[in-house]
Amino acid sequence: MRINLKFFASVRETLGTGGEAIDVPAGIATVGALRALLVARGGLWAEALGEGRALRMACNQRMCHADEALADNAEVAFFPPVTGG
Repeated sequence: MRINLKFFASVRETLGTGGEAIDVPAGIATVGALRALLVARGGLWAEALGEGRALRMACNQRMCHADEALADNAEVAFFPPVTGG
């Protein structure tokens, strides 16, 4: 399954990128599992997306929780609770 990732505000600044497209392995079926997969990359990924971080998530431009199901070609965004314009 291919997922398009978007990163905003401090998440984008920490990671040094606004997004990427990735192929996720079988078994990654929710936004929360995708977040855990990215955190497992370690380093800046764990810093930006770790469970201790206050973070909002959206799937296909709709706010969601970690249990939101993923579908092929979904767009998943990660951002802090408050972002500037």
